[in-house]
Amino acid sequence: MGAVRLHLTAVAITIFAVTCAVQGCPPSDRAALLAFKSALHESKHGIFNSWVGTDCCHNWKGISCDQQSRRVADINLRGESEDPVYEKSHRTGYMTGTISPAICRLTRLSSVTIADWKGITGEIPKCITTLPFLRILDLIGNRISGEIPSGIGRLHRLTVLNFADNLISGPIPASLTNLSSLMHLDLRNNKISGELPRDFGRLGMLSRALLSRNLITGTIPSSISQIYRLADLDLSLNQLSGPIPATIGKMAVLATLNLDCNKISGRIPPSLIVSAISNLNLSRNCLSGLIPDVFGRGSYFTAIDLSFNSLRGDIPKSIISASYIGHLDLSHNHLCGRIPAGSPFDHLEASSFIYNDCLCGKPLKTC
Repeated sequence: MGAVRLHLTAVAITIFAVTCAVQGCPPSDRAALLAFKSALHESKHGIFNSWVGTDCCHNWKGISCDQQSRRVADINLRGESEDPVYEKSHRTGYMTGTISPAICRLTRLSSVTIADWKGITGEIPKCITTLPFLRILDLIGNRISGEIPSGIGRLHRLTVLNFADNLISGPIPASLTNLSSLMHLDLRNNKISGELPRDFGRLGMLSRALLSRNLITGTIPSSISQIYRLADLDLSLNQLSGPIPATIGKMAVLATLNLDCNKISGRIPPSLIVSAISNLNLSRNCLSGLIPDVFGRGSYFTAIDLSFNSLRGDIPKSIISASYIGHLDLSHNHLCGRIPAGSPFDHLEASSFIYNDCLCGKPLKTC
């Protein structure tokens, strides 16, 4: 009987030990996190002070684990947030160092957010493209340089890719259009060069494409119009040239189109005026010809900015039949003739019409 009890006790101890082991994070994940931490330096808020003990799933700030496997699933480190640690000190975070390739040993990662630290430098580890479960990769607001890893298209589960406000250079990798699950792409304010991939339209789930303030050249790919879900397209402040594809005006849910501050030429496609677009900025380009006279009850714009182009002719009379125009800027063109009376012109200031060839009428001088 005593032997049986001894055996049962041994089994119970073994089960307890296994249970405890499962509840804690694997030593390999803990070691990877500590190697990742060793390449970063943050002294203002002591973000890493909680990274102690053997269980990285328990009270390690910014770390979350899968409840079943206890593998590290999320790294969420933000330098600017509503976290009480920042409100208490009345200052945002600042972190230096680099993103260590050790992060790639965390093979069950679903999201990586290392955002708004302002001082993190170095390149994006190329091995990050080997993380098969990654859905969110957010590195906004640092000083990361180098190129976007060429194998980025391997991350088939990726829904959010945010490298905005860094120093990333080089071209957009051709493989990026393999990201069939991508919904949010933000590459704003970098030094990205080269052309947009011709098959950009393969990103069928994309709802926001934000690529402003880069050095992107070439023409706007017509395949963009194949992205049915795209609601926000911002290609402003680049070096794009050539015409605006007319098919963009036929996109079902595109609400914001920012193409300002490029070298885009040709005429304004009439399809943009009778589209779902409500915020249209084509200013500071090389557009010529007439403003399309196709406004109607389906034309609803919170803002239209066509300033600083080479548009000529009259302001189209059909514009007064638009259902709503909140802001309109036609300044710095070669327009001529009488400014139409009525909405939206009755609430616009002279600055919306100045520096044209011969516009007249309220709010400018009388004809």
